[in-house]
Amino acid sequence: MPGHIETTLYTDPACPWAYSEIPALRVIDWRYGSQLDWRLVMIGLTESAQQYIDRGYTTLNSARSHAAFRRYGMPFSPQPKARVSATARACRAIEAARLIEAGSEWAALRALQLLQFTTPLVLDDDDAVARVVAAATGHDADAIRTALDAPETTEAYERDRAEARSAAGSAAELQGKTATTDGAVRFTASSVTFARDGVRLVAGGFQPVAAYDVLIANLDPALDRREAPDDPAELLAEYPDGLTTQEAAALLARSNDAPDRQAAETALLELVFDGRAERIGLGDDALWLAPDRAERFHGILASVAPGRVNRDPIGVSA
Repeated sequence: MPGHIETTLYTDPACPWAYSEIPALRVIDWRYGSQLDWRLVMIGLTESAQQYIDRGYTTLNSARSHAAFRRYGMPFSPQPKARVSATARACRAIEAARLIEAGSEWAALRALQLLQFTTPLVLDDDDAVARVVAAATGHDADAIRTALDAPETTEAYERDRAEARSAAGSAAELQGKTATTDGAVRFTASSVTFARDGVRLVAGGFQPVAAYDVLIANLDPALDRREAPDDPAELLAEYPDGLTTQEAAALLARSNDAPDRQAAETALLELVFDGRAERIGLGDDALWLAPDRAERFHGILASVAPGRVNRDPIGVSA
């Protein structure tokens, strides 16, 4: 039986590059499934909003940047936010979710990323972040909020930050896919490492699916590799937290074929028509879910924008 590959994702919920990389990460997850043992490491890009302000960031600059990232296909709603925010509090909330229940950190990250780029969510608003994470994971919001500054959360967060800042001498640095912060060379979001039998391969920063695929194949050519499904309903069953159109297009594409968004959207709309999927308008696009999972995402949206519920399965709301 093929051995498992230790797969580490270095990311941050505020990074639009990391958000735009999600479709590629979905593809390798689909292809190799449980043969990849995923681990999440939070980078913690900034501790205070002042760090961004000192660099000249404004909410208008961020909105303009997000609009430019639409070319990669993920949903964006580039409305200037109420204020510039740091990322540390959201990263801590993800750590807190993991400490409450191992594995729930992925749902927390997913929700925070989607809402960061499509809603007014401010990532250093403790109450809002705790509500989002609670709605996504089923944890208690007060427990998340209380855990943000708990010693065990701080320990886990600082451990992640230190690991993320250990990219000196790596292949990512050679490729110019790292950043230097306070003298430390860190992985940029998102970066992925694959390790097996003492061999560690690094895919730094934004990469195409083929880059991940070739590293995995070289680590273990005997792995099972699942092909793209014929029925997109299989994808919604596999990913109960939903898929954006670009994610679905990437997953439906055959190897070496470019994602076909129009074909993917048409196939997903057919599922909606047949009652096998629900479409929830998100930014300039949508999230597609199995009908029995849609209620949870409506709850996640409502945790930031109460009353923001789109029940029209083929409607669009921003």
